[in-house]
Amino acid sequence: MGLLLDPALLDAGPHRPARPAFEDEATEAEGLPGGAAPGEPHPHRPAVIDCLVTHHRHLPRDHMGHRLSRSGRSLIIEAVRTVYGVDVTARDLARDAHKRWSIPAHGLSVSVAHCDEYSAVALSTGPRVGVDLQDERDRPHAMRWLGTLLGRPDPATIRDFAECEALIKASHVTKETFAGVRLPAWQPGWRTTNVPTYTVRSTTLSSSMHLALVADEPVPVRYRRQPHRTDALPQEAA
Repeated sequence: MGLLLDPALLDAGPHRPARPAFEDEATEAEGLPGGAAPGEPHPHRPAVIDCLVTHHRHLPRDHMGHRLSRSGRSLIIEAVRTVYGVDVTARDLARDAHKRWSIPAHGLSVSVAHCDEYSAVALSTGPRVGVDLQDERDRPHAMRWLGTLLGRPDPATIRDFAECEALIKASHVTKETFAGVRLPAWQPGWRTTNVPTYTVRSTTLSSSMHLALVADEPVPVRYRRQPHRTDALPQEAA
């Protein structure tokens, strides 16, 4: 789902992302520390971001051939149940003036992304969070344009694209106010951006797909995956 780039700037190209296999910087963990559900006070529960990546197999296409995807709301509701064992409904979800998702009753900041047959949902018990997924495909014009926007002499990368999208989802920055944003050179873990308080990190799920997270405070991240889910009733176009 694109927020930063105008669809007219995107170059079409083949893309067949492989099953995600996180880089060695990414770790997986079980449950919340202390066994507390989100939103419950617990003296030993630090702020943490849980990021759930799901492979949705056999997604159908619409009459134009575009792949369909589950709605963002349904993905968030399912992720909260999967990660925390807590049932929420669409009425529990809220969005602020910057279109950032949250679940106020449980003290969660939330973000969701789709890409091809994959989705990612980030659930934060502390900072504001944004997540994005991008697959490797040939986008020369778009990447040159984004590189210029980021103040670089060379084209941007797909990883840069994912980090920019995640920054827009987490912060007050929009595609109209994005000029002047600068991304630090990539390295494992959180890196500070020039947007006050916001930090970014990204990982490669496979040779052809990147996952980016942005938060207004660097906290531990726990990556999880559901590699074999079949969705028969999609609710929106990806």
